[in-house]
Amino acid sequence: MIRFLSAYFPRRTFVLGILEVCLVSFAFVAATVARLGANDASLMLSYQNGTVKILVQSAVFITCMYYFDLYDSSVLGNRREVVIRLVQVLITVYGLSVLVYYVYPRLELGRGIFAIGLVLVGVLLLLARELFMMINRRADFAARALILGDSQLGESLVRELGARPELGMNVVGNLKHSENGHGSSAPSSNEGRVEALLSSVKFYEPDHIIVALGDRRGHLPVDALLQLKSQGVNIHDGAELYEAVTGRVSIESLNLSSLLFTSRFGVSRRLAIYKRVFSFVLSLVAIILTLPVMALIALAVFLDSGGPVIFEQERVGQDGRTFTLRKFRTMVIGSEGDNSPRPTELADYRFTRIGGALRRTRMDELPQLFNILVGDMHFIGPRPFVPNQERECSELIPHYRQRWAVKPGVTGWAQVNRGYNVTLEDNKEKLAYDLFYIKNQSVGLDLLILFKTMKVLLLGRGSR
Repeated sequence: MIRFLSAYFPRRTFVLGILEVCLVSFAFVAATVARLGANDASLMLSYQNGTVKILVQSAVFITCMYYFDLYDSSVLGNRREVVIRLVQVLITVYGLSVLVYYVYPRLELGRGIFAIGLVLVGVLLLLARELFMMINRRADFAARALILGDSQLGESLVRELGARPELGMNVVGNLKHSENGHGSSAPSSNEGRVEALLSSVKFYEPDHIIVALGDRRGHLPVDALLQLKSQGVNIHDGAELYEAVTGRVSIESLNLSSLLFTSRFGVSRRLAIYKRVFSFVLSLVAIILTLPVMALIALAVFLDSGGPVIFEQERVGQDGRTFTLRKFRTMVIGSEGDNSPRPTELADYRFTRIGGALRRTRMDELPQLFNILVGDMHFIGPRPFVPNQERECSELIPHYRQRWAVKPGVTGWAQVNRGYNVTLEDNKEKLAYDLFYIKNQSVGLDLLILFKTMKVLLLGRGSR
């Protein structure tokens, strides 16, 4: 895994992205040579901003591929989906390029170069994806991983690593701490356990050992693991690997001491100042720019259903303190209580005529800019809930109160990685993402969340 912007990305996927940037650039360079000839192509690339034009075209391609989920694990191994989405990318890039060339003609490559380049890009990307899928399917190209432990975390890791071959780790066994590699009971003495583990490692021949013990006290064979590490076997903490692979914390294996002794949990003074200044300045600019839009929305809401334009509701913020969150009203008056609202459905009869459109486009959340301006919220952070829901979750979900350690946000890591929350299990998984954000929050991660939020808004995902 590669750590970038305080998040983790599969090394293979990262390399694939870099390779495809090079292929797109190469395709348009080759198209330039094919269209103009070597001498004229050299002049065009060197003295007519040809290189800059090709780099811009490559950036547009890769951005479109990201927005069409071509680097998502659910698509990477599906040949049919890859072909369909690549065709969609080619059509989208064509449309965007026509628009860009019309607005800013100096970026135009030329119709002949663009047409040839588009065809070459399609062929090269299909070949690259076919090669990538071939490598992903072959266990020979994956490192051998052995799970040590019989906890729920170990079972989750087996599922996650098995479902995502782009991670490049093939689980060859799940070794319980009380068994050796042949399934028989291990000796009770420390020396016997060390020998049993070494025998098991020799039996499985792993490149990686992932420690996922439910209770490490008296069961963690430190001597054997250190000996194996000195022999070149990579030793991983199961909880940390799970976070890197999934982008969320394992609630089942989480203990407060792991949060207490990690240097990343909590907000440094410098980061707190940055988030407040960033949120204040951006919200002020956004309010000035969107004030005419908000005025039109307010008028439309009033003309559509009468009554108050703004919906106010108590939410739980940092340190468990409540504040009043404001949104444009999207439901008929009296349809939702202040303390115990019913979850929104996909086709909810409570929506006003304009309310459904406001929800789908997230325009109903524009008044929250004032919450950000006065300091109730940040742009990025865990999504705040009503007091009754927060109280129920804090009573039934372990460590739930830890999400109150930071100010809530309009968007966050949980919002861009999963859909709408309805059940207790939904909120448990949401907490796992929120804790990952709190442990890893940084300027880079905030930028990544904003980038992902733009993707969610443009594609209209997760709204109700």
